[in-house]
Amino acid sequence: MDGRLLPWLLCLAALPPAAAQSAWLYGERHDHADHQRQTAADIRRLGTEGRLHAVVLEMAERGADTRGLPRDAAEDAVRAALRWNDAGWPWPRYREVVMNAVRAGVPVHGGNLAQARLREAMQQPHWDTAIPAEARARLLDAVRDGHCGLLPEARLVPMARMQIARDRSLAQVVAEAAAGAPADAVVVMLAGATHASRASGVPLHLAALAPQLGIRSIGYASAYGETAEPGFDEWRPARPEPPQDHCAALRERGLPSVPASTSPTSR
Repeated sequence: MDGRLLPWLLCLAALPPAAAQSAWLYGERHDHADHQRQTAADIRRLGTEGRLHAVVLEMAERGADTRGLPRDAAEDAVRAALRWNDAGWPWPRYREVVMNAVRAGVPVHGGNLAQARLREAMQQPHWDTAIPAEARARLLDAVRDGHCGLLPEARLVPMARMQIARDRSLAQVVAEAAAGAPADAVVVMLAGATHASRASGVPLHLAALAPQLGIRSIGYASAYGETAEPGFDEWRPARPEPPQDHCAALRERGLPSVPASTSPTSR
């Protein structure tokens, strides 16, 4: 080797690796306001740094987005563009998440499936083999626990299919949003915790759809005495909400046929 090249090679070796295009997947509990607050703060920071490329939400349906809206778009226009459903997702909880991206000039994309598509997925057996068996078993347990053990066993498999189909849709929108982005760009996804987990959710699908995409899964400590769940690269402390007996409420009102989120306990 030419000795004159050695100093240059040593300098190159000392440089930090180039920042990779990545997706940051935030897993929240929908009824914990500090989760939305922290996610909104990260979106604002990434926007200020010029690294935020897109935001993908479980809270809006696939095909709805804010592309074409100006940075100073009114909230009503943003909600209309996203076809926002206040009954399922109270706007005040997600206002900052959405508007911080819009104010940064970054598009917000819906990633969820429409109710009709979710009902179709419940009858489609190909979803049973769309993820590894261990991940599917975790998902079945999550569906059972999320419905407080009240869901008849015959409904577990269809509900898990719906969850897997929703994860695939979210992953597809994330992959599409990241396509052609700069090397240091970040696509943010916000969804329920099970969707963001490497053990059961969107990362399993991104591994096939966009293997070059760096993934960072971020979960929030959500309740008194709760410990970290598997499947997250980062587990952040969050302000706890007063404990609520979601199971009592579920027993009182009965089980929905196709819920806005797979888990009524907002996991």
